[in-house]
Amino acid sequence: MVIPGEQPFFAPPGQGHESSDQCRILVVDDDDALRRTLPRVLAREGRQFAECGSVGEAIAILEREHFALVLLDYRLPDATGLDLLDWLTHQHRDEAVIVISGEDAIDAAIGALRGGADDYVRKPYHVAQLQRAVDSTLHKATLERANRAMSQRLRASERLHRFLVESSPDLIFTLDTEGRFSYLNPRVRPLLGYERTALLRRPFSTLVMPEDIDRINSLMFARGNTPGESFNIELRLRRSRDEPTEGSSESITVSLTVIPMPDREGRRSTGLYGVARDISERKRAEEIITFQAYHDQLTRLPNRVLFKDRLELAIAQAQRRTGALAVMFVDVDRFKLVNDTFGHAEGDALLRGIAARLSSTLRRGDTLARLGGDEFTVLLPDINHPEDAETIARKIVDALTPPFRLSHGDFRATVSIGIALYPRDGDGAEDLTRHADIAMYQVKRSGKNAFRFFDPELNTHYRERITLENDLRLALERSEFELYYQPQISLKGKRVVGMEALLRWNHPTHGQIGPATFIPVAEEIGMIGDISHWVLERACGQLAQWRDAGFSDLRMSLNLSPHDFSRKDVVEMVTECVERHRLPSSQLELEITESMMMQDSAGVAAKVRAMRDAGLSVAIDDFGTGYSALAYLQKFPVSTLKIDRSFVRDLDGPSTNPIISAITGIARGFGLQLIAEGVERMEQAETLRALGCDIMQGYLFAHPAPAEQATAWLNVAPEIDFAAP
Repeated sequence: MVIPGEQPFFAPPGQGHESSDQCRILVVDDDDALRRTLPRVLAREGRQFAECGSVGEAIAILEREHFALVLLDYRLPDATGLDLLDWLTHQHRDEAVIVISGEDAIDAAIGALRGGADDYVRKPYHVAQLQRAVDSTLHKATLERANRAMSQRLRASERLHRFLVESSPDLIFTLDTEGRFSYLNPRVRPLLGYERTALLRRPFSTLVMPEDIDRINSLMFARGNTPGESFNIELRLRRSRDEPTEGSSESITVSLTVIPMPDREGRRSTGLYGVARDISERKRAEEIITFQAYHDQLTRLPNRVLFKDRLELAIAQAQRRTGALAVMFVDVDRFKLVNDTFGHAEGDALLRGIAARLSSTLRRGDTLARLGGDEFTVLLPDINHPEDAETIARKIVDALTPPFRLSHGDFRATVSIGIALYPRDGDGAEDLTRHADIAMYQVKRSGKNAFRFFDPELNTHYRERITLENDLRLALERSEFELYYQPQISLKGKRVVGMEALLRWNHPTHGQIGPATFIPVAEEIGMIGDISHWVLERACGQLAQWRDAGFSDLRMSLNLSPHDFSRKDVVEMVTECVERHRLPSSQLELEITESMMMQDSAGVAAKVRAMRDAGLSVAIDDFGTGYSALAYLQKFPVSTLKIDRSFVRDLDGPSTNPIISAITGIARGFGLQLIAEGVERMEQAETLRALGCDIMQGYLFAHPAPAEQATAWLNVAPEIDFAAP
């Protein structure tokens, strides 16, 4: 039990109360009423109380906590108060103790006081008597503790100061009024190699390097006679050539603090007290840290921070002189291929080699920096014409023509370079660097291994791209996506046998946007997975509605992005959706591109095989436009080939396009269904039918339309002419 007090730590009669955070009192008494009463009677501000009823309980509490005072009953159930006093003595505890006893014999009081009690109060007692005893004991204990602490500090002070001076890692010394050593601590020997006795009475300038002597003498003699003033300076002290020291250099750099020592009156100086701290390692570390802060650790080139500083300075100078400058953004082409194929150590070696060749092409005064990864920037100050920057860009491209010799063989590196000119392309460091970066990315998209100047139209394009990205991130949330459907027609059956789900984005400002515009963006920003999941859910839901309306043999076709096949759970995602909508697996057809098969045949083939095992149909979209090979058709257990619209567009007659003839033969040979897309003219349909292709889709039959219109097509009687759009 802890009871907060209401009065200070101790209050000797006639004095103000002194507070203490440690005024905790333990009441040890087997009388419950007394244990409850004493905290109220003795309450003071800052006091706290704990209580127990036996010696054993008291020892248990004292082993956990410390108290300022113990109020101890003489007679306790398990022992006497003397036993607890013995325990406190053996444990070297400093709690004050007041024994409260009803014993009449004087021996009890003598035994308690001899046992270490600070006071003895006989029962019955007056409350004021007990209060005075507690206040007096606490006051006395506080004074004794203070006196003991003060004595210990005084005794330790001399030892401490002697130890600090003699054992200090710093050189500590005193100088007389003439600037000669009157004392040096032992540190002078390992630090500088001099014996203390050899330096006594010799001038301090004996240790100072020649170039610093005038500076230190002017400070010491200018201020040495003014007590109370001190100064701090960095200088170099010479090492002895005759004795070994902690370093190999001829001098060390120290931070020197000098304080005048006043006489008794404090009016004049009797000499100087100095402390010299060796900061040689710190200075070297600062130089290293400064270098690391402004340079790339791999190539030792300036980093982004230093490049920006130099660019801002160059811009300021160009503004004063009405001059021009150029900024290049250089990105290594296919660098990831080196890291992935040969490892990062080889990649680092390549970057160092590229940095060396880039440096060799620049003028004195130009700055080459590495921003990180495989990105470099170049500052070309003082250019007179854009052709100057073009000349250096060509030199860079030519310098990288010879192959780099890596441990695994030769590698020919190329770079894409974007160039921004000041003041034409911007008047600030950020704008110039960003515009050069934009120009560089345009080179990347145009085939790499070239250079290009920034064009303001590129900036407009990138602003539009950023806006498109931001809007696309909100499109799902705002329900702006919609599925359109285009029917797949069986000419033989004169009916709709399938629907291809086509995604549209109903942009609130730009209207309807086709997937060719936003799907690449979605893939780049990592949204394609969520979009594909939405398409799958919506298409399966629509197919379920059509099945409930009686179109039980209708097939739904939809495209999956190559990025979807990088997901480990793509098969589970599709099959779970099909099962949830209670659809036959064979009525959902997933379209993959031919190029995707070539990129990761093993991984994609396994997932295609799993889809086919689950009963799903898989079609190769745009078949024939890539690198079709029979070996891939054997590896990929697809069910359908879709003839690309580029072949259908040029179709004039049954013998004018041997590729389509070959594709139809491949489909028959592998037992695959064949669909022609992009059919727009009746002549094309008739030629395809003659070649053995029955199922078609295209504008000849219908444009993609919302689900309501697609439902109307399903309800059209078979004799309706499908040639009408």
